[in-house]
Amino acid sequence: MTAGKGEDKAQAVVAVGPLWKDPSWWRRCLLAYALALAGGYVASRLSVPLPWMLGPFFVCGTLSAFGLKLAFLPMGRELGQLAVGLAVGLRFTPATLAATASLLPAMLAATLYVVFFTFLAALIFRPLAGVDRVTAFFATAAGGVADMAVVAKAHGGDSSAVAIVHALRVSSVVAVVPVLVITFGAPGSAADSGAGATQNLLLLALALGLAYIVARLLKPTPLPNPWLVGPIFVGLGLGASGLLNMTVPPVLITVAQVAIGAWLGCQFRREALLAVPRVAAAGFVVSLFMIAAAAAGSFVMSAATDLPITTSFLSLAPAAVTEMVITAKVMHLDAEIVTAFHIMRIAIVCSTVLLVFRFYSYLTGARYGSRV
Repeated sequence: MTAGKGEDKAQAVVAVGPLWKDPSWWRRCLLAYALALAGGYVASRLSVPLPWMLGPFFVCGTLSAFGLKLAFLPMGRELGQLAVGLAVGLRFTPATLAATASLLPAMLAATLYVVFFTFLAALIFRPLAGVDRVTAFFATAAGGVADMAVVAKAHGGDSSAVAIVHALRVSSVVAVVPVLVITFGAPGSAADSGAGATQNLLLLALALGLAYIVARLLKPTPLPNPWLVGPIFVGLGLGASGLLNMTVPPVLITVAQVAIGAWLGCQFRREALLAVPRVAAAGFVVSLFMIAAAAAGSFVMSAATDLPITTSFLSLAPAAVTEMVITAKVMHLDAEIVTAFHIMRIAIVCSTVLLVFRFYSYLTGARYGSRV
């Protein structure tokens, strides 16, 4: 489930061959999306924030956690990210690019802060969950699910516990942060860049096709979350260069939200939660701690950069880049800036996590006796 390339790898591990021949899979898939649409509709009628994402997420997640076997379409979330990424990229203008570049020092500082509070989360999580140092560190590091689980296993940690905690972290961020931002935050004044823009379906199809090709080409690279970042680059190139003035239709963004919300909800597995209840409970606690730390940091970042507190909060959220970008769009905030902060965070965390782990091991006395 936020927030890096490893998450996309985890999503892509689906045995698509046998699925098409399995009638029960089709029934479970149809049931999941029927429930997702119903959840989105009810949430929209109840004025729930981000109804078409959070409604499917809450409904599918709750039923999955109670043991209902749901399925989702392969590439569903990836294609949803593709639409969102293209929509965000098309919003970039030369002025927006300049404003984003001027925030580079703030992005670096924000990333260091996220590393700091996830480091503290590891120290809190270890005694609560009763796990070893390695598992505690990689379970709370703000990287991708698959990446952190694989590295944890290579260093002697429990990859299953790491995956469960990351799933809870992302789910908690998706469930809590958008609700807080939309309920208590003030809407921004960022333009939708729709004035004078075309919605030519042929051009839209060509842009989406190009975005898909770029995302595919970027998958083998170290670039984080290619299904979101690749389309952002495509939209940025088309929009900022003046080659194409176009908007992604709201109905397509709604479909993307349903696909993303259903996928997130389907990740809950009753057997996984029951297998390690202490780990799951501790994971939920540290997830709330990280959300609180991001909220506290948003006030400092807002004062230092003049960014709205809501934009700062979404930028510091320790997961779920796609969902935070969607929230920024709904609130008419600077989704481009939120995207840039998350890309910077993911890239730095994934490239330095082993260096931070060495410091963590030294501090916690892995070789020389406890220092905490």
